[in-house]
Amino acid sequence: MIISASRRTDIPAFYSDWFYNRISEGYVMVRNPMNYHQVSKITLSPEVVDCIVFWSKNPAPMLDRIDELDKYNYYFQFTLNSYAKDIEPNVPLKDKEVIKTFKALSDKIGNQRVIWRYDPILLNEKYTIDYHLMYFEKLADLLNGTFGHCVISFIDVYKKITNNIKLNSIVEPSGSDIDIIGKRFSEIAKDREFKIVSCAEKVDLYKYGIEHGKCIDDSLIEQITGMPININKDKNQRSECGCVESIDIGLYNTCLHGCKYCYANYSDISVAANAKTYDVNSPLLCSKLESEDKVTIRNVSSVFDGQLRLFDN
Repeated sequence: MIISASRRTDIPAFYSDWFYNRISEGYVMVRNPMNYHQVSKITLSPEVVDCIVFWSKNPAPMLDRIDELDKYNYYFQFTLNSYAKDIEPNVPLKDKEVIKTFKALSDKIGNQRVIWRYDPILLNEKYTIDYHLMYFEKLADLLNGTFGHCVISFIDVYKKITNNIKLNSIVEPSGSDIDIIGKRFSEIAKDREFKIVSCAEKVDLYKYGIEHGKCIDDSLIEQITGMPININKDKNQRSECGCVESIDIGLYNTCLHGCKYCYANYSDISVAANAKTYDVNSPLLCSKLESEDKVTIRNVSSVFDGQLRLFDN
């Protein structure tokens, strides 16, 4: 089983103490996003958790206790882009905090387990193509050698964020915009000898050496663990997404970064209300069990391929 922590919220930034408590107690409960009162109880035993994939813009709160993950395989999808407070209101300052955290994380766990995400790429009068080209190169120089590879994606305008899109005059990059960005990003990466992949993109940038990537990546997990795994593509993600199956333990409308492009929050009121219910000792994130809840123990197992491992030996 692969745990995603989480596409739905930034657990490392805001809920790391809760997560470490879940590891300590050996299980977590997760609400079904389509059915509030349907709750799954999921074991977090290292015997069945083959890998944990963390997603974060600021995992600094996790670093002092990172040794508590020693029994687990894991890696971080670390988003570090060029936006200021107008787009990412509550993300710490990049030059004063986030870059230092990125490097500190890499020093602690190794660059192979830190994936740099520069996404989503959006355009407006301030954040132009030239702006992205300049800042991507600047960040590439600052981070060089501290990450395994880089993931890029271009903004998708979901209905729930249309108001933020209008207020910030954000536009989706056109086909020609994407070509310019992809070509130059690829050149920057080649000069610094790191790999770029795209995330859930319909557009093909292979001509620039940018392959379609996987954020929940079976190949990377095999590389980190030294073990072959047997797992399917995640059918719950978009067709363009290459990710393999995982169980997400997050909750929508709980991320406090306030990013204007975020698909995981659709109501500031809900985010504030959910944050008030946060209890580090609850098995549920930003929630407590209610009398109407139906709790089901989810049947999970390791995806390590024992037969293939035996054959390889």
